[in-house]
Order: sequence, then C-alpha cells, then structure tokens
Amino acid sequence: YGLYDYLRSSIQQLELPQRKAALIVPAFETLHYRLTFPKSKAELLSMLDMGSLYTFRYHVWPKGHAPTDYAKWRTATVPYRVAWQPDFEPYVVVRRDCPKYDQRFVGFGWNKVSHIMELDAQEYELLVLPNAFMIHMPHAPSFDISKFRLSAGYRGCLQTLREEFHQDLSRRYGAAALKYLTAERSL
Repeated sequence: YGLYDYLRSSIQQLELPQRKAALIVPAFETLHYRLTFPKSKAELLSMLDMGSLYTFRYHVWPKGHAPTDYAKWRTATVPYRVAWQPDFEPYVVVRRDCPKYDQRFVGFGWNKVSHIMELDAQEYELLVLPNAFMIHMPHAPSFDISKFRLSAGYRGCLQTLREEFHQDLSRRYGAAALKYLTAERSL
C-alpha cells in the first residue's frame, strides 16, 4: 500500500533524474495463497518475525537478494547504499534511459542478474529504500524454469550466453568489468 507514492517522493528526494541510481525495493515472499497484505513496514516485520513471510528466496537462492542486507533494512530510516555481489538480482526502479535488459536472457535465468551487473558496470548507485517492500505470492512453476531444471542443453546454452555477456562487458567497460568475470569463476 502506498508504494507508488513512496517511490515518486523518493525519486524526487534522491534527485534520481539527475543521478545514476537504482532504487532497490526489498522483496519478501509467502507460502500462503491467501495473505492479508501488510499496510506498513511495522506490520511486515511482525509477519516476518511470526514466520508468515520470508525474505525472498532465502531458502532457494539466497545470493539473489542477500546484498539487500535485510538486517539493516529492518531498522533503516534512510536509503542506504549496497555493493554489487555475484548473482544479485533485486527488484529496482531506474530511470528510463538506463541500460535495457539484455535480450539474450529470455525465459528463466540471468535476466535480472545481467541487468544489475550492467548497472553496476555503469557505476549506478544501488540504493535500498527503507520503507518500500513487495511480496511475491506463490504460483505454479513457469515452463522455462522446468526446462532449466530438466535440460542440460538449456543450462549449457545459458552458460554460453553468460560467457558472451562477460566478453561484451569487458569490451564495453574494459578492466573495470574484470571483477564480474573473476567473481563468476570463483563461484
């Protein structure tokens, strides 16, 4: 509730039109198909403490959202900056003129990861909003995630696309992009 208005005021207060920043909206999830949506951060924290909400994908893919630093978010009252980490895929609000999603990554796998990586390569600030949140509701698995899980060919193609993406980043951003390749190889 009120996210749109909060985002609009945050965009103005943080002077987003004049700076390269990605506003991170912390993501949570529920395993319940019916949920009374929290009307405030305080209500969300209570639901989190009671176990009816969880930080997004913490049990499946913690690397995807861990850099959001949910422990810090709990008590934050002002936006705070986080650093890019491998496999970070937060939900963000960005200016229209930001890099577009790489069209190689359709279906399941690496669309958000590659986008955040490119934003970082372009020196976007990654700012977590202290009073924003979204909740992912349960749904049936997508057709594409089923293909990813069942097909070694699909996973192999995705790995090839990831390698091409790294090469393209290196060509566009030079030595600064080496950290992404180094991070990928250390995983």
